Amino acid sequence: MKVILLQDIKALGKKGELAEVSEGYGRNYLLPKKLAKEANAQAMNEYKNAENSKNYKIATAKAQAEQDKQKLEGKVFKMKANGNNGKLFGSITSKQIAEEIKKQYGIAVDKRKVVLERDIKEFGTYKAEVKLYTGISASIDVQVSEA
Repeated sequence: MKVILLQDIKALGKKGELAEVSEGYGRNYLLPKKLAKEANAQAMNEYKNAENSKNYKIATAKAQAEQDKQKLEGKVFKMKANGNNGKLFGSITSKQIAEEIKKQYGIAVDKRKVVLERDIKEFGTYKAEVKLYTGISASIDVQVSEA
């Protein structure tokens, strides 16, 4: 008997996957506990539509990340900060860099996706990596000067 899993089940698979189980296991355990639903024609059609929708969302997110990478790759972000003798009062954080990316290019980036080589506590130019999607990232330069 084929079933579509409604929850993650260790021995069978993850939610939304198609699994082959014995008649008794399916009818007496999985279906009554609402852990799975029978894979009839209507359920299979819903499953395929959900799978296609999921693949479409992934493809569009990946394409958008590629476009964003083209916009950001190799760009220099100039930031001004207060400081004295070459040192900053405080530091430039990944949150500030993410806000600058949003302001200049309109690309919303989570601050946790901006990876700095090292902490920015002095004036100068620093390398940063912006992770846009799994396996897609852009290298940018952050130039910090005195305000």
